[in-house]
Amino acid sequence: MKCPYCHQNAKWCENKEKYGRNYGRSYMCYYCQPCDAYVGCHENSRKALGTMANKELRELRKKCHALFDPLWKSGKMKRNQAYQYLVDVTGVKHIAWTNKNECLDIIKSLTDINL
Repeated sequence: MKCPYCHQNAKWCENKEKYGRNYGRSYMCYYCQPCDAYVGCHENSRKALGTMANKELRELRKKCHALFDPLWKSGKMKRNQAYQYLVDVTGVKHIAWTNKNECLDIIKSLTDINL
């Protein structure tokens, strides 16, 4: 996998290279240390959970989740209904695959809509 910031090959490694110790059952990730960009992998495979994100994008994705997750965690919607709502409102299927502009759109959309 190429880092989307510096376009160099990202290292496939254990997440302890980022955190100092392994976290989670699935601890493999792609990591670009110079850009501080990374993405975790499904079940310790090479299949990424989303796209690589630097600190700025990770913070934006956290804001998206802070607005989005209460939709299904509160019981207002089932999880699959909440994700369909996200697609209907923003066109985004999953926050882990978003870029900066998509995150900004999600934040604006979910902030402006009276849920």
